[in-house]
Amino acid sequence: MSDEALKELGDYIGNALGAAVVKTEVAHGELAVTLTRAALFKGIQFLRDDSTTHCEMLADIAGVDYPDRAERFEVVYNLLSVKHNHRIRVKVATDEDTPVASIVSLYPVAGWFEREAWDLYGIFFADNPDLRRILTDYGFEGHPLRKDFPLTGFVELRYDAEQRRVVYEPVKLTQDFRSFDFLSPWEGMTDVQLPGDEKAVIPLAVRPAIADKR
Repeated sequence: MSDEALKELGDYIGNALGAAVVKTEVAHGELAVTLTRAALFKGIQFLRDDSTTHCEMLADIAGVDYPDRAERFEVVYNLLSVKHNHRIRVKVATDEDTPVASIVSLYPVAGWFEREAWDLYGIFFADNPDLRRILTDYGFEGHPLRKDFPLTGFVELRYDAEQRRVVYEPVKLTQDFRSFDFLSPWEGMTDVQLPGDEKAVIPLAVRPAIADKR
């Protein structure tokens, strides 16, 4: 669809849902609709059932973390209409404590997507019938895709031959491995001569002798 057609579709959705729509925008050839948290279920149900939108497929659910915002999380629903060949991206904002309505009753596949968002971001979905971790291990603490979660994690695991089982231990990386200056090692060695570098350049005085031997 052209950007103009997507804009018209966004205006249609905005008029139909009224105050439930925070804003609509077209970017990179796709329509994004931001809904209020309270109207999320109603809005996605409309996008599924309305003959003009007819988004019969939920492609996925993603989470985004903006730690500086009061409502740090953005939940993104990617909807697809096979009939009309268009995609609609739905966004809703929430925080660490406020649940988002589950849409499992609208799209059963949302159950796994919501579990993934809960596991990795800690976004809670109200009325999800099976909101358990899905990617991290049993007993895992924290949510690894939050921006304030350390890259190294809090624990590391290894197989203990004596105990014949996997054991968990606090991370033991030295502090050097936790510091990142974002400088390429090659950029930082421009004035350093490594052993063997002297062989890379043939002195000018030697070159004529090499040519005479040929």
